[in-house]
Amino acid sequence: MLLKNQTAIVTGAGGDGCGRAIARRLAREGASVVVADISERGARETARAIEAEGLRASTFPTDVSDEAGVRALFAFAERMYGGVDVLVNNASAMVFPEKSFDDWFTNVRVDLLGAMYATRYGIEAMRRRDGGAIVNIGSTSAVPHGDVRSRGPASSGYNTAKAGMMRLTTTLAWMGEKERIRVNCLMPHWIGTGHIRAVVAAMTPEQQRQSAVPDVLITPDEIAGAVLVLATDESLAGRVMVWYGGERPWLIPFGDRGYITFEDGPVIP
Repeated sequence: MLLKNQTAIVTGAGGDGCGRAIARRLAREGASVVVADISERGARETARAIEAEGLRASTFPTDVSDEAGVRALFAFAERMYGGVDVLVNNASAMVFPEKSFDDWFTNVRVDLLGAMYATRYGIEAMRRRDGGAIVNIGSTSAVPHGDVRSRGPASSGYNTAKAGMMRLTTTLAWMGEKERIRVNCLMPHWIGTGHIRAVVAAMTPEQQRQSAVPDVLITPDEIAGAVLVLATDESLAGRVMVWYGGERPWLIPFGDRGYITFEDGPVIP
């Protein structure tokens, strides 16, 4: 068991998608898992699924956009299990498509600021354990420059948040060596949750083409496996793993300039 006698917090683990799959995988590897979600009912369902396998889980209702609530989450985990060793920043508002400026800020508050609050208190807790691992969940939608689709729903706030998750990760790379706290990020492409599969099934072939729906969707269990690697491979710190369905995951190299090719720019007087 890779996480025997360790404690993990997984945010956004109350739905039937990646958070639940991640929580269950970490529990199977020996971790006591704190299931954090704004939905108490969903969190309890995840915990029950873990406990049904004879494994350990607790729930804590958490709105990650509320800093006080995130602070209370970590206090609970430390009281319950004596410390925190792994944090997975999976919670997402998923307001999509964004129809107003308010939607922008909802996505940023949850997906970016929520992850930053959790990272802050996660670092404090892990310092008391002399180390730990944080895994941020991003999205490939934040990787390319501009929207690759010919037409599609607005996602400015969401993509801004996910781009911020990348930089939050890479700028904390130094903590791996200095404090034994490794921060890594997974940037997956389309994930085959029940909701996404239903959305794709309702699309016409032309709509799928316009939305650049891939032929292969990554499964939540595959996401959980990738998170486990990022949380336990001690050679990885400050790394961003990008994963497109049907391909092997790859790591963005340190020092990457961001884009492979450039267009001629304007003449600067």
